[in-house]
Amino acid sequence: MEKSTVLIVDDEKVNLDLISILLSNRGFGTLVASNAREALALIEKENFGLSAQVLQEFYVTVVRKVRVPLAPVKALEWIEHLEAFPCLPVDSGFVKIAAETSERSHLSYWDGAIIAAAQLMGAEVLYTEDLNDGQQYGSVCIRNPFAQPDWRPL
Repeated sequence: MEKSTVLIVDDEKVNLDLISILLSNRGFGTLVASNAREALALIEKENFGLSAQVLQEFYVTVVRKVRVPLAPVKALEWIEHLEAFPCLPVDSGFVKIAAETSERSHLSYWDGAIIAAAQLMGAEVLYTEDLNDGQQYGSVCIRNPFAQPDWRPL
């Protein structure tokens, strides 16, 4: 399996260089961007997808749960940018698959839905801090981007 790639976005070149070196030394590939427009252009070149649930959680988190929240209009602008990528919608068929995944894996419905979305989109890796790093759910492997420092991509 190819190594994971991390997108680094910062308007300070010294930060981009330092973080890129640190991640490269840990086995990650890196892409660097100095602004949101560059970051989105880089993401468009990668195999990247979202679920409607991820967009919902993004909105609630950046508007209500962070120390310095975004204005709702700014959060919606980010969501508009993310519309460029595949997004798995939530419909009754998806809810059934998510519920089955949840029951089969003994997880909350919400965790089951994220895993089901990744499987339906053909993802091999799901990045989340909510599940156990390295855990395999069918064809999807969980990777926690905040795991201990010696973490290595598969």
